[in-house]
Order: sequence, then structure tokens, then C-alpha cells
Amino acid sequence: MVGAIGRLFLAADLSAETRRALVAKLAGWRDRMPGRVVPPPNWHLTLRFLGDVAELDFDKLVHRMSTADLGTAFSITFGTFGAFPRAERATVLWLGMKRGEEQLNQLARSVEEAVDNAGFPAEDRPFRAHLTLSRIRPPQDVSRILARVDGVEVKHRVDAVTLFRSHLGRGGATYERLEDFPLQGVGPKAKG
Repeated sequence: MVGAIGRLFLAADLSAETRRALVAKLAGWRDRMPGRVVPPPNWHLTLRFLGDVAELDFDKLVHRMSTADLGTAFSITFGTFGAFPRAERATVLWLGMKRGEEQLNQLARSVEEAVDNAGFPAEDRPFRAHLTLSRIRPPQDVSRILARVDGVEVKHRVDAVTLFRSHLGRGGATYERLEDFPLQGVGPKAKG
């Protein structure tokens, strides 16, 4: 069977414990965020967006990711807030890293190498480690909002790269977990 698998991306998923901790730390602020707030079940750290992927390319990707040296598991600590492309004309509000950004950058480089070896075109934007909290259309100036909000400190262990399929719909995107690729020192993860 030849066909399209769908819109795919590779990410470091968040544990239920990390999601709960972030929800608690962001309580009171999430309701005041401008734009379309990303629901906590959709939170993840995107390492590489792939777009629409054909079945043959999917098989190559899974093979390359399964054999890639993704490094060892590590911990990050979420920290400060920011906006893309800049606070004065924001289209995305995000939560950045206080610790572990370089390890995430290295993981993204390893993922990019595996994706490149699977025959996908090179990424045209540099990787920026962040957790998207809200998407803003049209762009807004959020500098006053960012100046009034304190950072959060929540730790999270990155122990796998997950291949997700994105389903777009009227109520927003939903994400389906397709494959997990454990980092070194971590056993296989259950799907679900």
C-alpha cells in the first residue's frame, strides 16, 4: 500500500507529572494569555517538523531514528517566558529553558542528522528550544504582559524522542503518538 501517512513531527513529549506541575505554576496566568492557548495535552518540545510524509519516507524515517545515536537521557528546567518573532509583534508566546537548553540543542542536531539521513530536506530555520503556550493571530505587542509575569521553575526529564502525527480540525490540532525512540539508558516506553 502506497499512500500518505500524514503531517508528522518529532518532539520530546512531556510527562503527566510535568504537565500537572506546569498547569499549577501557570494557573492564573493561562487565562490571561492572548491568542489561542495551547491545551496542556498538546504541550511538547518540537525538535523537527516534517510536514506531510509518504509511507515510503515514513519507513525510512523510522529506521533512521531507530538506529540514530540520540545521546543519553537528561533533565531540563523550564524558566522564562518569551515571544516569537519578538515581544512587540508576537505570534507565539513560549516558555523557555533555565537549564538543559544545550542538551536539547544537541538532541535536535542528532534528530536533524537522522532526518537528513532518511532523505528529508534540511530544516530552513534554526532550532530554538521552547514550549509553545499560545498562538496569536494577528500579531500583538506582548511586552507589557511579559514584563509582569514571573518565570516558572519546573523540572522535566527528557528520555525519548516521539514521532507524532498531527490531525488538524475545527477545535484545533490533536496529536497521535506513532513511535517512541528512547535515549540511551532508558528502556522501551509503552505506547499511549
